[in-house]
Amino acid sequence: MEQADTTTIANRSDFAQWAIERAAAIVAEQGGDLALAARGEGDEAIAGAANALGQAIVDAMLEVFDGLVGQD
Repeated sequence: MEQADTTTIANRSDFAQWAIERAAAIVAEQGGDLALAARGEGDEAIAGAANALGQAIVDAMLEVFDGLVGQD
């Protein structure tokens, strides 16, 4: 079972720092797919890998945003 890290986000600066770190981790985890596609798999494969990478980042940001909505 995967254990999630917990981060306290108290202000915009905390969120910005978290977002940068999370995006960097996603790129490190999934960026290899984009690099492999760029090595000759064609434009369609590159576009698919880039879209998947971008969507993973968007999903992570929205997950945290959804957790913040409604908190005062």
